[in-house]
Amino acid sequence: MSYEEYAQRLSTDLSAAARSAWAKHDWDSGGWLPLWRHMGDSAGVAAYLWDEWLAPQVRARIGEALPDGEADGRRLAVWLAMVHDIGKATPAFACQVDELAEGMRSNELVMDSAEQMTERSKAPHGVAGQLLLAAWLQGRGWSKREVQQFSVVVGGHHGVPPGDMDLQEAAQEPALLYGPAGTESWRQVQGELLDGAAAACRIGGRLPAWRSAKLPQPGQVLLSALVIVSDWIASNSALFPYFRQAGGAGAERVSQALQRLALPAPWRPRPPRGGAQEVFAARFSWAEEARVRPVQQAALAAARAMEGPGMLVIEAPMGEGKTEAALVAAEVLAAASGAGGCFIALPTMATSNAMFPRLTEWIGSLEGVGTASVFLAHSKAALNEHYADLLFGGQEPVQDVDRDGSPDRRGGASGGLVAHRWLRGRKKGMLSDFAAGTIDQLLFAGLKSRHLALRHLALAGKVVVIDEAHAYDTYMNTYLDTVLAWLGAYRVPVVVLSATLPARRRRQLVEAYCQARRGAPEFDPVEQAEGYPLLTSAVLGSPPRVAALETSGRKTEVHIERLADDLWLLSRRLGEELADGGCALVVRNTVKRVHAAVRELREHFEGTDVEVSVAHARFVDLDRAGKDRELLASFGSPAKVAELGGRRPAHPRVVVASQVAEQSLDIDFDLLVTDLAPIDLLLQRMGRLHRHLRGEGQSERPKRLRTARCLITGADWERCPPEPDGGSEFVYRPYPLLRAAAVLAPFLEAASAGGETGVVRLPDDIDGLVQQAYGPGPAGPPEWGEAMGKAAEEHLLEQAKKADDARAFLLGAPARPGRPLTGWVEAGVGDADDTPRGRAQVRDTGESLEVLVLQQRADGALTTLPGLGEDRGGIELPTEFAPPEDAARIAAASALRLPFPLVRPDVIDRVIGELERDCFPAWQGKDAHWVAGELLLVLDEECRARLAGFDVHYSHEDGLEVTDGQW
Repeated sequence: MSYEEYAQRLSTDLSAAARSAWAKHDWDSGGWLPLWRHMGDSAGVAAYLWDEWLAPQVRARIGEALPDGEADGRRLAVWLAMVHDIGKATPAFACQVDELAEGMRSNELVMDSAEQMTERSKAPHGVAGQLLLAAWLQGRGWSKREVQQFSVVVGGHHGVPPGDMDLQEAAQEPALLYGPAGTESWRQVQGELLDGAAAACRIGGRLPAWRSAKLPQPGQVLLSALVIVSDWIASNSALFPYFRQAGGAGAERVSQALQRLALPAPWRPRPPRGGAQEVFAARFSWAEEARVRPVQQAALAAARAMEGPGMLVIEAPMGEGKTEAALVAAEVLAAASGAGGCFIALPTMATSNAMFPRLTEWIGSLEGVGTASVFLAHSKAALNEHYADLLFGGQEPVQDVDRDGSPDRRGGASGGLVAHRWLRGRKKGMLSDFAAGTIDQLLFAGLKSRHLALRHLALAGKVVVIDEAHAYDTYMNTYLDTVLAWLGAYRVPVVVLSATLPARRRRQLVEAYCQARRGAPEFDPVEQAEGYPLLTSAVLGSPPRVAALETSGRKTEVHIERLADDLWLLSRRLGEELADGGCALVVRNTVKRVHAAVRELREHFEGTDVEVSVAHARFVDLDRAGKDRELLASFGSPAKVAELGGRRPAHPRVVVASQVAEQSLDIDFDLLVTDLAPIDLLLQRMGRLHRHLRGEGQSERPKRLRTARCLITGADWERCPPEPDGGSEFVYRPYPLLRAAAVLAPFLEAASAGGETGVVRLPDDIDGLVQQAYGPGPAGPPEWGEAMGKAAEEHLLEQAKKADDARAFLLGAPARPGRPLTGWVEAGVGDADDTPRGRAQVRDTGESLEVLVLQQRADGALTTLPGLGEDRGGIELPTEFAPPEDAARIAAASALRLPFPLVRPDVIDRVIGELERDCFPAWQGKDAHWVAGELLLVLDEECRARLAGFDVHYSHEDGLEVTDGQW
């Protein structure tokens, strides 16, 4: 059956009354679309999506509970897409356009005017459609219970499945559904369209068999999402033009629309052939001398050995090639499960940006990839140069669907990878085949929100890789565990990566994916496993497997010692250590401490050849990207330095950084000074020490720095127990800091006594330190007991509150098969999006404000910040009309997030009020989409401003500084 035939079959014997029912109308042109035509278009699109676009594992989930499997799944999906708008054949909907309503009245479909139907909001067409379909099925002998799991798909096609109260309220207004009492014409038309749809989709003979099916909720969600996508495509007037008053449609209407849409077919993965060395060398263009590492070899073997879709947890040290191991494992798992893509979830936008080119390079090496759609999943993706090359490639645009709410920006690219023009926006972008993005995009799948089914469809057809799994707090983990339960229900393969994962958290991740109760004894081995690196595999219905692995032999002995929290001592110590040259990294837990240290160090080293620079998150995006590139060009691996045309500094260099140095950047320093932090973060920071071999025995490093050393500061070490800096306690809370100090105490005491045991051996000591710090046992000397106990009690209360707060909008776990999605996202948040406010829904971050930082010259002209690289600084920005595209994009890339002092509850309203003074009406329209709705921080000629009583200063060297009470 061709995609055209659904409409042809439906329309063959329709009465004039049924033909007069309308579905779409354009006020500007007067064009309209009959309901029967939109029903046929939607069915044809759904059939195409099933045949050509859905991943096999999605089709399998839809069909698994139906008597005839995937064949029934296709019939059901196409039929539900055809009838999704049956609620438009009601007076409550049809009365909205007088001209079209009059045409229906002339066919004896009696209805009042829209003004007279004051209660019609009680019967929105989605709810009405659910009731009409339910009544039609009940008229064929179905029970109410049997009906609901099917009809709810129609009710929820606008993104929110109706609740019981919604259905009851509409049912109590029969005139809105069936017209005035005593008339049957509406019921006849509704029955005629539903009967015709059943015949057109050839499902009449399947209805008796479907009655006994109990559709799992994951299947209902996927059907709902497929109907939504079909509706959106069929509603796109650029693809499916509206009729004129007496117009019609061409015989190839659906085929022509789908040809123009040109959705890329999903990835058809093939199992990689050959041994581990062969596979990894082919996928990642290794040099001839490169050798596969034990972790990578074991990950490939474990993925090949898994008997079905499941979870693979890879715990290994920094720099062991976990990302490459995850991608190869994803390829194996995708081929086995029928996945059609991959999503890599990372902690931050910076880590996502760094991952994106690695993802595209990997895709380019895969077999079975034609023209794949790719997506960078965060709110500033369009500012990423690598993604922008795909985004603005110049293919003919197709108008987006208005209801999706995302601006239509031209794009696409010829060749193997495209940022497909239709697969964009906050609701559709994740439907692309491959994506890298922030963890928020994954956590949103656990947030009760509008069009949640689309997020589930986007994940259900992929392999999901979760990087830096240790980096998420209790609030985020509450969402993550719920999402993992749904991914397990969808049989989505999941690969989890971490260098420092507590054993208890490892168990919780596996239990969540397997939808097991917490503490189930069959998962005891997952928590009790010893060894490092460690690989855990879990397949639903089978006992999990845990295996300790060999390391690659890369070892670093880090000599650690305390350093008093005194800037004068810090500057003198660095002067001694760098007397013969070298590069030092100083990591501070707050930007306030970064700036304080930089001021002291610059003053101390003034007049010398020691250079002091800064790296933190409080730079505008363009400067932040430039800082990252400069760090890699100076301190990256030899290969990366050569690639970027850089060189390792010839003179002494000190980089004072915040936490940005511990995650996304492969950088290598001779000496580390760090504030006390939770143990996993301290170990991540130590991983930036002697990360690469520089000459035999590190002989290319300065002589006194050939031994890796880490000085730990940021605490009053004379107190018992040590007292961390107040800013550090604000960021991390006292208990994790005390536990870190406790497990390091034996090493630090030995170092103070001049012993040889003041050495942390990486990777050998990583697992032991992490498990001690995060395990349930006591830690620290006995005299710390009282303070530690009090901190532990406060910590438990705080974590319980975080988990409880997260549950406010948390999606429930999958219910038993057959239970309908009725009220699935009731009491939700509305739309979820990747804005600061949207991210705050799945992160316990409190209020945040992002601003675009611009400058006003003395002559009154508004410009981009002076000094931005690549001639992007000092560009004049008109305020009486929308700025030019290129200039507006530079302004949008000049964003940063304001620090805590400016978003405190007692200050934030004043800050917003003052920022809104610089609001230009011409910048708020669709012609200014880069800057519309953004707050502007306008600086004077010296790049200063006064904001809510604070002095604000920005420089390309040091970023944003806020004085008068900043943290």
